[in-house]
Amino acid sequence: MLQINTILQRFFNLNILSDYIVIIPTYNEKENAEAIVRKTLSLQPLLDVLIVDDNSPDGTSQIIKSIQNEFPERLHLLERKEKNGLGTAYIAGFKWCLERPYKYIFEMDADFSHNPDDLIRLLEVCEKEAVGLAVGSRYITGVNVVNWPMSRVIMSYYASAYVRLVTGMIIRDATAGFVCYNRKTLETIQLDKIKFKGYAFQIEMKFKAHLAGIKIKEVPIIFTDRTKGTSKMSKKIFQEAFFGVIELKLNSLFKKNV
Repeated sequence: MLQINTILQRFFNLNILSDYIVIIPTYNEKENAEAIVRKTLSLQPLLDVLIVDDNSPDGTSQIIKSIQNEFPERLHLLERKEKNGLGTAYIAGFKWCLERPYKYIFEMDADFSHNPDDLIRLLEVCEKEAVGLAVGSRYITGVNVVNWPMSRVIMSYYASAYVRLVTGMIIRDATAGFVCYNRKTLETIQLDKIKFKGYAFQIEMKFKAHLAGIKIKEVPIIFTDRTKGTSKMSKKIFQEAFFGVIELKLNSLFKKNV
């Protein structure tokens, strides 16, 4: 049953502002873009969506533009001139959101490896338990990954173990990219000082929140590998994460600022 604000917005075209927004970075996601947007915008409570597109040559941004009129004030598009890494896409998205009165800001992949329905579970943890950062975790209750080859599961699982060992964080899924931040958390972290661009970005954000004393909680999810489009993982991204963890820890020992 639709909530009253959804009914008002649909039939009277009222500008009902949401407190929540989901940032979805895209690069060549034409197979997934429209479906992930429609699914996310169908959830209750109402969630806005910000697509951050890195000039996808496959026309992803044109697909988003073609459906924006259906979702006035709820579907937003931030176009960047070139592909410049996941981290910088999210930083651009965070800054865009912080210029507006959103209370909770999510990260989610475009390829349905993250189930949009779990956004509500992350939000409930943040709101009800005063959590500053809720992490959709593949490893908090075992290994909840579907359709990955065993080699990649092992690499990902032990990568998080490596992060825990080096940083001292207790987070079991340090590389997770399915998260919910409350506004204060993002205002506390100095976004302009975030260095890493690949998956090390996810580790760096969690580590900075950890150093700031922000309450972090993992929420178990099932991660399902994409069925459409291609993965953006590369050897360079993995190397950045491996060596970046050491750099983060060393910097934290000599710098007091977050």
